[in-house]
Parts: sequence; C-alpha cells; structure tokens
Amino acid sequence: MKRSISIALIFGSLFSTAALADANLAKAKNCMACHSVDKKVVGPAFKEIAAKYGSQKGAEDQLVQKVLKGSSGVWGGMPMPPNAVSEKEAHTLVQWILKQK
Repeated sequence: MKRSISIALIFGSLFSTAALADANLAKAKNCMACHSVDKKVVGPAFKEIAAKYGSQKGAEDQLVQKVLKGSSGVWGGMPMPPNAVSEKEAHTLVQWILKQK
C-alpha cells in the first residue's frame, strides 16, 4: 500500500513538474507579455485558445505555424508577430496551451 502511494506521488510530481516547466517556457519565451492563462491581455487567454482549437483536427500543427510565423485577424486587429522559438519549443508550448481548457 505504501509503495503504491509512493509511486502515485512520484508520477504526480513528474506530471505537475512538466506542466510547470511548460508554463516556465511560456514565460521565458515572452508569451506572457501578451497572453495569460485565463484572461485576455493583448492576445487571447490560453484557455480561450484551447476552447477554440482543442477539438479541431490538426490544431497543434496549425497553432505551431502561427507561433513560428505569426498570425493576424483571428482574435481581432492586433497581429501576433513571429516568435523566436524552435519548432520543438513551439510544439511544447502549443501542447501545453491546448491543455489549458
């Protein structure tokens, strides 16, 4: 029983650490200058993005391209410039954003 609880705690901490690491990546890459998890700032909240795109097929790849190349007109007149992230970092960020439902 104690072993099961210990294993559950270890796995739980790994998953929460991964989620925190992705939030830290969003901060490190200045995503939080224009976005927040639950409120519109300059751009939409990550929860709004997840609600809009989360059930769409191919959403991750579509959003990765928006992060890499920039986007405009989807959430209003303010364009999102291309971001200085690698493709791998963009996938990590988008996967985290889509989990913010």
